[in-house]
Amino acid sequence: MHETIKIGVSGNKGSFSEEAANYYCQKNNIKDYELKYLIDVDSVLRAIKNKRIDRGVFPIENSNGGIVYEAVYAMSKYVFNIEKLFEIDVRHNLLVRKGVNVRDIKKITSHPQALKQCRMYLKRKWEKIELEEYSDTAQAAKDLGEGKLDACAAVIAPRKCAELYNLEILEEGIQDLKFNFTTFIVAV
Repeated sequence: MHETIKIGVSGNKGSFSEEAANYYCQKNNIKDYELKYLIDVDSVLRAIKNKRIDRGVFPIENSNGGIVYEAVYAMSKYVFNIEKLFEIDVRHNLLVRKGVNVRDIKKITSHPQALKQCRMYLKRKWEKIELEEYSDTAQAAKDLGEGKLDACAAVIAPRKCAELYNLEILEEGIQDLKFNFTTFIVAV
């Protein structure tokens, strides 16, 4: 009998890392797996080192936003092997709490990489709005949905986060490039 494979992802439920891990398992015919939501790359690599997970999935580079610096800094602290590199198309959405409209928004929050991938959109449509960096796109959406962020905040996050965290999609596909690929690493 085989054991369930434990896969750590650098994000919360609804994150692009979760999507990447599910894609990796589907493409490699892995059916018996469990995802661990470890939020950041350092936590994923630490969990591999301490043998709490079998694999880790996290982003390393985006076709528009460039290098994911958080991943590079974390990778410099650990010894691990790369099993696979692959890309997924990342589509960003502007999410708000139900009932919040464009005029209400005072701040836009997301992972630094998501903010980079949407920088021209943000400059064009939200020039006067404060931008706030967050540890994870899905964590920002979760915190907005739970009232931990100001009700007048919007978050840039995956579409799936709208239903998971009871948010509304104000605008879809806000990334600057129509094809916005992120390369993910499967670490062992």
